[in-house]
Amino acid sequence: MRSRLTALIAVVAFAAVTVAAGCGSSNNDSSSSSGGTLTAASFTVQQDPSIASQVPADIKSSGELSVAADATYAPDEFIGSDGKTVIGMDADLAKAIAQLMGLKATVANQPFDSIIPGLDAGKYDLGMSSFTDTKDREKTVDFVTYATAGESFIVKADGGPTINSIDDICGLKVGAEEGTTEADDATAQSKKCTDAGKPAVSVSTFPDENGVNLALSSGRVDAGFADTPVADYAVKQSDGKFKLSPAPSIANAPYGIAMAKDSGLQQPVLAAVKALMADGTYKQILDYWGVQSIAISNPTINGAID
Repeated sequence: MRSRLTALIAVVAFAAVTVAAGCGSSNNDSSSSSGGTLTAASFTVQQDPSIASQVPADIKSSGELSVAADATYAPDEFIGSDGKTVIGMDADLAKAIAQLMGLKATVANQPFDSIIPGLDAGKYDLGMSSFTDTKDREKTVDFVTYATAGESFIVKADGGPTINSIDDICGLKVGAEEGTTEADDATAQSKKCTDAGKPAVSVSTFPDENGVNLALSSGRVDAGFADTPVADYAVKQSDGKFKLSPAPSIANAPYGIAMAKDSGLQQPVLAAVKALMADGTYKQILDYWGVQSIAISNPTINGAID
């Protein structure tokens, strides 16, 4: 994986069945599914001197915490109604972390596959884009875990295949975003299928999650495969055209905030996440975006489970 509101935010122009821009950040309003307006989680976090003192001098002097996110993964990160501002759960957490550090978060929309190389090259301070913390990714960057999420399949509500487990995708056309663990898991499952004498999985990857949803809508794939919060959100925005299959998520794994190994940000980011959990801001943000099910209470550095 990359991996509801009690009053649901609408972010889909469903003529194209894409999860697109829609709700507002702290400074942006937009229409909700019921015609009202909603703004992003409202919070103010005061600088914590003990955390700010741990921030590397070059970042502290810049006054900014630069964050990269692939803003096509609502409700975790996507583009607001102004057509340019990255909003969502990760953007709000980035803002809160920066405030604790005495900095201002600047969140840039970047292709998912480019974020980890960009961190390694020093282009950004953090990557906050629903990254699954994996041992393979830990070879290149470090992570501070802040959530846990699984994977789910999305199918057409009318006539879509029944997928009770990943074993059921043999012979199906499955779409996933490029560079995600879903793409890897579907590909790995294809080999298991053929090893068992079953038809292979036809795996199609797309530059962003919008492409996956469009492919499912048009029938180019039988199922979309995404992090459970994102899959759930797309279904809720689909006006009954999509459903989860199966409802339970699989392959639960930690989300991590990514940073270069030589960044010096590991300890201050960990301390910031712990502080946000302790003062309730973390819960407030997750509750607002309707992803409270991914909450954890024990953040750590490099917590990959595989």
